[in-house]
Amino acid sequence: MQFVEAHGAKIPLIGLGTWELSGHACARIVEQALRLGYRHIDTAQIYNNERDVGEGIRNSHIRRSEMFVATKVWTTHFAPNDLIRSTKESLHKMRLSEVDLLLLHWPNAQVPLSETLGALAHARELGMTRHIGVSNFTVALLKQAVAVSPAPLVCNQVEYHPFLGQANVLAACAELGVAMVAYSPIAKGTARQSEALTRIGAAHGKSAAQVCLRWLVQQNVPAIPRTSRVERLSQNIDVFDFALSDDEMREIFALGSPEGRLVHTATEPDWD
Repeated sequence: MQFVEAHGAKIPLIGLGTWELSGHACARIVEQALRLGYRHIDTAQIYNNERDVGEGIRNSHIRRSEMFVATKVWTTHFAPNDLIRSTKESLHKMRLSEVDLLLLHWPNAQVPLSETLGALAHARELGMTRHIGVSNFTVALLKQAVAVSPAPLVCNQVEYHPFLGQANVLAACAELGVAMVAYSPIAKGTARQSEALTRIGAAHGKSAAQVCLRWLVQQNVPAIPRTSRVERLSQNIDVFDFALSDDEMREIFALGSPEGRLVHTATEPDWD
């Protein structure tokens, strides 16, 4: 599996997102993903499936040292004591001694960013996580976070797919030495409705979804597509045996716009 490196973190380019997965179905898809060669598993406190993700990890019988496991702290746990307590609970649910990456899930203006990042860095010092980062941070907030964080931030996890232009965030991440990780990388399955993506895929013997993922891989952006179907797992990871041309990359970039966002939350800030 290819990976992107940032501040010592080696983030596999294709991972498994687990939003909206739960129970036995979640555990089974995590187990199958790991057996198929996935090594990057992403979850979050608000998903209410950390216990199921942990079960899938154990059932896979893949060595823990070979995996990159990420979880995210929800915004109501950003006060320092709450962050440490909730992270302990996350580890207990997953039955892990540490995660590889611990992220702030969304910005929360109600708690000073310096306090939250201080607590996140403290969780790292305590051995709860190997690396720390943020999610859904604007360019301005990301720059502020990097400036005040006591420890290096290795990534900003954001929505990114061909229909959502994220050039400013991508450029800021590159400038700051922070990896950008893409969730909803196939636009919640709507990629298959795109004539351009379908046509480009047909030229390579691939699906529109695989074209989306390859487009991200060629930007060195790790992607964490979610699927509840085992057959999709094999397809999503089968994107390393072809390459998009420069013209194809440009055509896909041209599909993006600021209006292409699919994920919204009540805590969403104004976007740069």
